[in-house]
Amino acid sequence: MAVKRIFDRITSLLALTLFSPLMALIALAIKLDDGGPVLYIQDRVGKDGKVFRCYKFRTMIVGAENKGLRLEVAKDDPRITRVGRFLRHWTLDEVPQLFNILKGDMSIVGPRPTVPSQVARYTPWQRRRLEVKPGMAGWAWIHGRNNPPWTERIELDIWYVDHWSLRLDLHILLRAFLMLFRRQGLYGVDGIVQDLK
Repeated sequence: MAVKRIFDRITSLLALTLFSPLMALIALAIKLDDGGPVLYIQDRVGKDGKVFRCYKFRTMIVGAENKGLRLEVAKDDPRITRVGRFLRHWTLDEVPQLFNILKGDMSIVGPRPTVPSQVARYTPWQRRRLEVKPGMAGWAWIHGRNNPPWTERIELDIWYVDHWSLRLDLHILLRAFLMLFRRQGLYGVDGIVQDLK
């Protein structure tokens, strides 16, 4: 998948250059909102089970993992900051993952990176999801974000592993861009998602 890595490096560099003024404004807004850290950094599982530090803009109060729903987040969760609610709505909190892509931990397109506690419950077949690098947008993500049940999302991700092509990645990117203008699936059908940030 050398062509995919080249595509990732070029795209992430261009995107970081394009979005750098926006990222600076977001960082300033987060800092002015409550004075806490700009980034939320969490261990995620990548290709072949390798754990890496995943970067996101912080959207919740400091110490949110020890309050309320802990590692789960509800649609109207009071732990989400004012700035964080806006970032989550437009998926802008994910932009720092462009640095993960540049480092080689992630790809532009691939299964969404998950936490070690979820991977620990994978069956051997579900671990096939880890045969490719995780991505900012993926085949499962464009099929309803967090609406499909977790097991169905894994099945969709494994389908992607088996059918990868650059053409498919471009198709996913186009669909993902269009989905940014919709709110469906942000918090799943029950209004709760395991996506602390």
